[in-house]
Amino acid sequence: MAFDIDRFARDSEGVTWDDLDLDVFRDDPLPPRTLRTLRYMCDVEYHTVCYLRDMLVTPSRADPEVGTFMTMWNREEFWHGEALAHVLELHGITVTYDDLKARRVKLGWRDRIAPVRQSVLSNIVGKDFVAVHMLWGAVNEWSASAAYKRLGVLEPHPALGGLLRRIVAQEARHVAFYTTQARARLADNPKAQRLARLALRTAWQPVGSGISSESEVTHVMNHLFSGREGRKEIDAIDRHIARLPGMSGLRVVADAMDARGVAA
Repeated sequence: MAFDIDRFARDSEGVTWDDLDLDVFRDDPLPPRTLRTLRYMCDVEYHTVCYLRDMLVTPSRADPEVGTFMTMWNREEFWHGEALAHVLELHGITVTYDDLKARRVKLGWRDRIAPVRQSVLSNIVGKDFVAVHMLWGAVNEWSASAAYKRLGVLEPHPALGGLLRRIVAQEARHVAFYTTQARARLADNPKAQRLARLALRTAWQPVGSGISSESEVTHVMNHLFSGREGRKEIDAIDRHIARLPGMSGLRVVADAMDARGVAA
């Protein structure tokens, strides 16, 4: 089924939480481990604009559907960050724009040259880069959706669950776009398939890598995906990837978990 980009753009809105009784966190707070993971997720959502920045210098920017999606996608992800920041604020953890600025500055020279590197490499590759971008985005969104779902299972706080379900609903639309685009652009395109496989095998890391320290990445991956149920979610993502044209046999997400000692 084709993804209706016009409908997505028309219906896109920031996630809301005013009608949720989140003030209950003042008397019934979330445990420290969950708050640590929420802070990680909040940082990831707020840093979506950096990923958008890097993509705007690639051939993806010239595609009208991709450009429209990325505009609305970035807006929705920003509001995910705002919602999670509100939950953290109710627990006495403040995430300010100065904090975000300091974190981005701390990323250093690699972050500053990222758009240049991305521009040069992607424009050498040409339009087949868009297929790589779409597949990469699909893997990231599958991972994010699985992370929010797992957190809801591990921390069945009614107030948190209501918010997470709203975020997951928006992430599902993001998955649908990226997957639809990836499937269409990889089909009957051996060159794009080879490039996409190479990118995933050699460069993909869990969402949040490069933003947070490796210790934080490992904490979150273990918190959310350790054990039999967590590994089921990871294996499901790898199966989704393997069903796309030319991606059979890849297990990049499971490999990333294994590399961080996330027990199955």
